Amino acid sequence: MEILKDSDFRKELKSRPRPGYLFFGDEDYLKAFALRQAREQLSPDPTLAFFNEIRIDALEYTPQKLLDALMPMPMMADKKLVTLNGLNFLSMRSNELEELCNVLEELPNYDYNTLIIYAAADCFDPGILPKRPSTTLTRLSALVTPVQFEHCTTAKLTAWIQKHFAHNNVQASPALCSHMAEYCGHSMFVLANEIDKLSFYLQYHQQTEATEEALHLVCTPAVEYDAFAFTNAIMAGRAEMALAILADYRFRKVDPLMILGDVIRVIYEMIGVYTMTREGVSNAEMATALKSHEFRIGLYQKSLRQTDEKRLKSALAACEIADAALKQSPKGYAPLERLICSL
Repeated sequence: MEILKDSDFRKELKSRPRPGYLFFGDEDYLKAFALRQAREQLSPDPTLAFFNEIRIDALEYTPQKLLDALMPMPMMADKKLVTLNGLNFLSMRSNELEELCNVLEELPNYDYNTLIIYAAADCFDPGILPKRPSTTLTRLSALVTPVQFEHCTTAKLTAWIQKHFAHNNVQASPALCSHMAEYCGHSMFVLANEIDKLSFYLQYHQQTEATEEALHLVCTPAVEYDAFAFTNAIMAGRAEMALAILADYRFRKVDPLMILGDVIRVIYEMIGVYTMTREGVSNAEMATALKSHEFRIGLYQKSLRQTDEKRLKSALAACEIADAALKQSPKGYAPLERLICSL
C-alpha cells in the first residue's frame, strides 16, 4: 500500500496531481493547510470557483451527488477540485462504504478532477500502520491515494512555532519554542491560537521578544496524554490511570512498540535526572545534557520524589520483557497491560 506524506502531496500538487486523494491522520491543521494549497493551485481564479471548486459536506453527501460533481468539465482550467468533507468512517456501514467505492471506481473516466476526501482524525480508523492497516483504509487505498498527516515531532514544531512568531514580528528562541510545544501541547490548531494570543499581548506591551514568563502568564497549559504522563502513572503505581491512558492510545491505534519505545526513553531520562540530581548538577546543566528544558526537568524531579533507583531498574527490566513479547509474537496491547500491572 502506497501512503504519501503531506510533503509528497505538496510536491505532486505543483506538478501532476492524481485523480483522487484520501487525507487521514492525527494532524487536522496540516490537512486544512494542504487543502487550502490545493484550492490555490487548482482553482486560483475566484470568479471561476463556482465551476472549478465543488465542496460536498457530509450532511449533503450522497453517492449520486458525488458522481454528479465529478462529471462536469472544468471551466477554462485543466483541473477541477472536488472535496468531500466530514464523513464519519467509524460509523459508516459496509454497504455505505461500498457505495462510495463504486463512485470512486469512476474516477479514471473523469481524470480532469482532483478529488480530496478529508477524514477528520476522530472519524477515521487507519489501523496500526504500517503492518496492519484497517479494512476501510485498505479498501479506499485501492481507488484513491492515501496521504497521512501525522503529529509533528517536537523538533519540527519548534521550527514551525519560531516561523509563526516571526510572521507576527516577534522573536522567539528555539528553547522557548520547544518549551511552548511541551507547555501548550502538540496540536497545531491550539499552538497557532496560543502563538497569536501571546504575540498580540507582547505587541500591546510594546515588546518584541517572547519570554517564558509571558508564555506562562498568557498561554493555556495543555491537558493531554503523552509518554511522560503514561510513564509517570506506571512508575507511581497508579494502574487505573495508566490503563485509562493506554485505552486512549488503543482508541487512537498507536503502535504498541512506539508506546513502549517512548516509555523506555522517558525512564532513561528519569534515570539521568535522578543520577545528576544526586550529584548536585543544576537543572540548567541537566537540561543541556539531556537536550530537554528546565520545565521538564522539574516535572521529572517532582515525579522522582515518589520513586527510587531500585524501582527505576525494575521498570526497565519489565520494559525489556514487554519489548521481547511484542517483537517475538505481536499480541496487541496485552504486554503493555502486563507491564502496568507488574509494577
